[in-house]
Amino acid sequence: MSLVEIGRICVKTHGREAGKKCVVVERVDKNFVLVTGPQEVTGIRRRRSNVDHLNPTTKKVDIKAGAEDSDIVKAIKSGKLTPFMKEGSLE
Repeated sequence: MSLVEIGRICVKTHGREAGKKCVVVERVDKNFVLVTGPQEVTGIRRRRSNVDHLNPTTKKVDIKAGAEDSDIVKAIKSGKLTPFMKEGSLE
């Protein structure tokens, strides 16, 4: 299986959100995953993304499949990953 797994932090490589980091929330099928920034952290809202448009990083947060954005924000903060998530974003 690929590195694009639940909780993996990835960098979007295509589209208007290119260069921003997101968290994989759920696997839709072999080509698509559900990702979120969350919006309050990186500006990426929850949406479906092609796995070919994601570049996985070595970092991962501990979340369950389909986790709420509030739980993901808590996991990012508890892992002290907020500065990492915001760096490289185009805001």
